[in-house]
Formats: sequence, structure tokens, C-alpha cells
Amino acid sequence: MSLPRTSIEPCRFREALGHYASGITVITSHHDGEPVGFTCQSFYSVSMSPPLVSFSVMCSSASYPRIRQAGRFLVNILSGEQVTISNQFARKGTDKWHGIDWKASPLGNPIIAGSLHWLDCEIHAEHAAGDHLIVIGEVKALSLPDAAATQPLLYFKGQYRNLATHSAV
Repeated sequence: MSLPRTSIEPCRFREALGHYASGITVITSHHDGEPVGFTCQSFYSVSMSPPLVSFSVMCSSASYPRIRQAGRFLVNILSGEQVTISNQFARKGTDKWHGIDWKASPLGNPIIAGSLHWLDCEIHAEHAAGDHLIVIGEVKALSLPDAAATQPLLYFKGQYRNLATHSAV
């Protein structure tokens, strides 16, 4: 027995998903002597053995084809103080790297200064999914945040948020 197909309006779907809090990352790579990157909210762990992570990117992305050609990427997990960087890398058609301090990772990907921590990856697989691509990366190097490090940058209901300073439940 199949269920009847219902039409979900894109704006309502986006609103519903906005009630799921997520961290903010900037996915970066280095290709043809140029840094490349974009803000990404759809990031998650996939596997512990081997260590795999994933992000989703729009099929129409201007940045991702260059990352695919490089064959590697770095996940910069943004800190609560990096709202400006998140906004800068979310824009299309601008110089996203203007004023950005970065250094090369072990794989040669840009590590954005001030990021909470980072994961250096090689592209493991890519899958088409509607208007997005699901990219899976194998983690080859990483940094661990300092226990006294700042808070992560979070996004919830269309706004940047901070963690409350309450005890864990």
C-alpha cells in the first residue's frame, strides 16, 4: 500500500527545518593556487571507522566544483565570534577571502583563524539528492578544541544563537 503523495510548500518545509538547531561551518579547499569556500549548515558525522563526515551543498554552487576538482576539503567549525565570517562566506559573487586570516592544513586546505576546530578531509563519495549533493569525506587530520575554548556558532529559527551558560542536562 502506498501513501498518497502530498505537496509540501518549500517555504513551510524550510520553516519546519529551521526549528532544528545546527552548528555553522565553512567548507574550504585550495585549487589552482586560490582558496575557495562556502558557509555550510548541513554538516554531520557519518562513521567512526573509517572516520567519515558529510556535508550537503546545492547543485548550483559555484564553489563546490573547484573543491571536487581539488579532491579534498576542510571543515572549519565556527566559533560564536565568527558571525561575520559565516555571512561573508554565504554570499555569492563576492571576494569571500577579503580580510580573512588563514593558514594551510596538513592537506593544504585553508584553516580559518579563530575557528573552534577543524577536520581535514579527502573526498570519499558524492551522491545526488534532489537539488543538493551529499559529499562524504574521510578525515585525515583534525584539531581538538581547547577545553576553555569559546562557544560554537549556532543557527536556530533563522538566527544565530549562543549556548546558554546552564549546566548540561
